Amino acid sequence: MSHGIRRAAQLLSEARRVVCLTGAGASAESGVPTFRDAQTGLYANLDPMELASAQAFRRDPGFVWRWYMQRFGRLQDVIPNQGHLALAELETFVPSFLVVTQNVDDLHERAGSIDVVHLHGNIARYRCHDCRHPYELSEAEIAAEEPPNCPDCGDLIRPDVVWFGEELPPELLARARQAATDCQVMLVVGTSGSVYPAADIPYWAKTSGATVIDVNPEATPISRMADLFLRGPSGEILPEILDALELFRPGEVDDGDDDY
Repeated sequence: MSHGIRRAAQLLSEARRVVCLTGAGASAESGVPTFRDAQTGLYANLDPMELASAQAFRRDPGFVWRWYMQRFGRLQDVIPNQGHLALAELETFVPSFLVVTQNVDDLHERAGSIDVVHLHGNIARYRCHDCRHPYELSEAEIAAEEPPNCPDCGDLIRPDVVWFGEELPPELLARARQAATDCQVMLVVGTSGSVYPAADIPYWAKTSGATVIDVNPEATPISRMADLFLRGPSGEILPEILDALELFRPGEVDDGDDDY
């Protein structure tokens, strides 16, 4: 067991409030293509920024709808990886454990995580573009060439995700910020730290006195400001931390040999 893994486990075992921010890397380990790598078929040469916008949806709703239904369909066969499962298990060790994710899949929930904030929305949920009323899609509507109409106002139904040019839901961002400023440990998993305002969350935690642990195969700006950087895929690092936590369960004795 490395010093870093043991140290991360000790910090988590002592914390009462933990926030975990996850990014595209966490889902990529399950085979979910990152946003810019998701283009196939008719969409292979298109800029996703030109598709994931309200302007594109208004211009050609059927085209955007079919692209999202293709993405949604590809996610149905994806399963949570060992990193997702470890985070769900970590939740049982800490009195307050919140997952804040930039990902639009539901892999955290399917792994067993209970408290998850989707800053950028969820591709498995749908709403009216105008009145924002939630909408449950039928199988026929998923396979349709055009989006259905809202039964309340008649506008078009769209995926409940945040498109380019749209603001994050203020209540979700406020909850993430409050949790970050209140937590004792901020765990960052698989994010490049380049998409704002989500990238600010670890800094909010750091400036409020939290210890920041970054888990990533490659160094990022967050890695450089983190108190502890664990290089590697989350599907390997997080289960190792989970195993190490057994050393710090009540009744276990820590001889301190590896302490910093």
